[in-house]
Amino acid sequence: MPTRPCWVEIHTQAFEDNYRFLASQAAPHAELLAIVKADAYGHSLALCAPAAVRAGARWLGVTSVEEGIQARALSFDAHVLIIGGIFPGKAAEVVRHNLTPVAWELWQLDELAAAAHAAGAKAGSLPVHLEIDTGMSRQGVDAANLAPALARFTVGSPLRLEGVMTHLYAADEANGLVNQVQLVSLNRALEAVSAAGLYAEWLNVGSSAALVAGKSSDVAALANRWGMKAMMRPGLACYGLAPQFDPDFEADEPPALVEARRRLQPVLTWKTRVTGVRAIPPATVVGYNGTFVATEPMRIALLPAGYADGLDRRLGNRFSVLVRGQRAPLVGRISMDQSVIDVTDIPGVDSGDEVVILGTQGAETVTAFDHAAATGTIPWEVFTRIASRVTRVPVCRSFAPLGAE
Repeated sequence: MPTRPCWVEIHTQAFEDNYRFLASQAAPHAELLAIVKADAYGHSLALCAPAAVRAGARWLGVTSVEEGIQARALSFDAHVLIIGGIFPGKAAEVVRHNLTPVAWELWQLDELAAAAHAAGAKAGSLPVHLEIDTGMSRQGVDAANLAPALARFTVGSPLRLEGVMTHLYAADEANGLVNQVQLVSLNRALEAVSAAGLYAEWLNVGSSAALVAGKSSDVAALANRWGMKAMMRPGLACYGLAPQFDPDFEADEPPALVEARRRLQPVLTWKTRVTGVRAIPPATVVGYNGTFVATEPMRIALLPAGYADGLDRRLGNRFSVLVRGQRAPLVGRISMDQSVIDVTDIPGVDSGDEVVILGTQGAETVTAFDHAAATGTIPWEVFTRIASRVTRVPVCRSFAPLGAE
């Protein structure tokens, strides 16, 4: 059935290739946790979770129990880590669907233990990853509350301390000074874990920025000190973008980052089609409130893509998309469901022509970094605000659910 021509193509083979490359960068120092939260950064959990597993991922990271249940249905054997923690009333579903929760609040640990007891779980059968706050002041147990949290992992408890994790909040600062301070704080927490007579198998530290900067050996060194295995959790890099480092902390790019920029492949291409072309005379208003008025004869084309699809309203009169391999400026305000481009200098544009909003067409490319720079945000937001009504279409390989013949 024909649908509104505004869609996203997901290159599942590119995702797989990216993951394998990142795994090779982490080896032999660290295991990878593929981050597929927020509907795989807007790329589609249904497409990307199975792609990650096909590429060799044994761990998937999601935000919530709800996302975890979806991931479990797509990837039967993978460990599914709920990195956003649990909310009240969700512990029973964690147990039922064999999910692995991250926890840091005492009530989370108590609710998980109660749910496991109610399900008849054996001692030490429910793996938990304890998050440590090493300076971000977001989620994670702080030093003052660490001892009571560790006390929940008693011999008879169904809870098992499988992992310890933290979040490096300045991994994109090239000098790495903040990271070192955080790792010192994390080491103190691991001393407390050891003093409590506990052992965790995994030390989970570092996102894409740390991984592509070649920091897996640093994480592994700390893990080895405590007899643990290192884990890193790439997100943005899985989708083909190497994080940009803060220019205030610019230094010579490490070889691992140079190689990542060369090897990573964009997974998402956002497209639409021209639905009409018209010629307009000078003094013609285009769009709401007359923010664009033609100063000369023009040809303009209508696109069925607007801010309800995730095309930021601030892009009007300041950004270009691609048609016939050339850049076409957006003119006038972006509407809820439509936008207009100037095709005066692009010969032959007609109804049905494919337009690339984000991606490559011919020799030209529009990146998520370009969108982010034009709107004062970051690529993560650019991806995740692409609306669910924009169909995700797998390309580059046939897609079948895991377990299919």
